[in-house]
Amino acid sequence: MTGLAETVGLHRACQALQVPRSTVYRWRRPRPPRSPQPAQPPRALSIVEKSTVLETLDTPRFQDQAPREVYATLLDEGLYLCHWRTMYRFLAENQQVCERRDQRRHPVYTKPELLATAPCQVWSWDITRLQGPAKWTYFYLYVMLDIFSRFVVGWLVASGESQALAECLIAETYAKHQIAKGQLVLHADNGGPMTAKTITQLLIDLDVVESHSRPHVSDDNPYSESQFKTLKYQPGYPARFEDQQAATAWAREFFTWYNHEHHHSALGLMTPATVHSGTAAQLWEARQQVLQVAYQAHPERFVKGLPVPPALPKAAWINPPKDKAREDGAPPAALVQPGVDTDDLH
Repeated sequence: MTGLAETVGLHRACQALQVPRSTVYRWRRPRPPRSPQPAQPPRALSIVEKSTVLETLDTPRFQDQAPREVYATLLDEGLYLCHWRTMYRFLAENQQVCERRDQRRHPVYTKPELLATAPCQVWSWDITRLQGPAKWTYFYLYVMLDIFSRFVVGWLVASGESQALAECLIAETYAKHQIAKGQLVLHADNGGPMTAKTITQLLIDLDVVESHSRPHVSDDNPYSESQFKTLKYQPGYPARFEDQQAATAWAREFFTWYNHEHHHSALGLMTPATVHSGTAAQLWEARQQVLQVAYQAHPERFVKGLPVPPALPKAAWINPPKDKAREDGAPPAALVQPGVDTDDLH
């Protein structure tokens, strides 16, 4: 820039390089010398004093007390380190404005992601309370559900929660449905019977994969929760049961209706027994024939053309991955989120 300005002049050089002359003048202006690093303020605490303050705050005696309490206690003992606001500032600089005691580190729980594309691949089970004849008395209903077909594969009513009863129910249901080794995933929440060591050992012996919900996340076990709501919102559900035999009789009648008569909207208005037995495709074809006859008789009544029955389920997810839910052919939301099924929300 300097050589060009000496040859053609500063004005023409700035025009050629499109640089304002004020910028050139600023470049030429001598820069003032940098001021030395400011000295530490005379009122500031030294590094050693800061360390003493932090060590005092972190001692077992004061680690669970606020700086104001520490400040007042030390004053009563004839010791002054610094003002309590300064203590707060030192704690903030060291990311200690929180519990200074050793806290329990909660583990990161993996979100269960389970997929069923046919019956007897994933079962979900849970326990719900049924109110007894008097206040604070309950019976306990154990229910095991196939998440693909919504078929209740096993249940029992007991006077309490018992890992021995749960173990018996799992073993008998496993044998009844002739489950092959390595075929089944059994999902449950984190209740006492569900996490019992005897249950875990039984599942290992049966070669069944054990799966659990994350603590305090009810959405990780949606099918059982939804089924319980269907059960308790039935018009004939009694407020209280006189005894365990009455609860068992009512549950037997309900599950017979639920498995064999209840047309589930998430199953294409099929019953759970139809889907579980594998006859849903034949029934779908029969329904299609009925609709085709109705369409041929009065096509003007079907403005959108030949009607088709509701689609059959292709898959059932517990916590579907986002990329899987967006892929072509992925199950619709009503199939993967049973909580929105209108049949389960009477």
